[in-house]
Amino acid sequence: MVFLMFVFPVFSFAGGLVPDCRTECGWTEILTLVNNVIEFILTKMVIPIAAIMFAYAGFLMLTGGGEAAHARTKAKNIFTNAVIGLLFAVAATLIVKAVLSILGYTEGTWILF
Repeated sequence: MVFLMFVFPVFSFAGGLVPDCRTECGWTEILTLVNNVIEFILTKMVIPIAAIMFAYAGFLMLTGGGEAAHARTKAKNIFTNAVIGLLFAVAATLIVKAVLSILGYTEGTWILF
């Protein structure tokens, strides 16, 4: 239930994803939509989820209790998986950006950062 309270406001930011094409949509608007969706997923979903996972792993590391070795191993695995997930998300974003630039998308910046 608490997770849903944090996730639902993220979806309310999705209003600016669709480009304004009132008369007709062309190739540039489709590529703009793909670019906007990729930016939304990376900035509004992947990074906050990774931050939550880092906080959870840190909490496990600090509150290991009697089984410190097991909790430390579990926390290290969570840290590692969160970093690998971030790397995959950034790599996938860069691959999509490269494909978009090959297809002719020139509007806006090429890299998100």
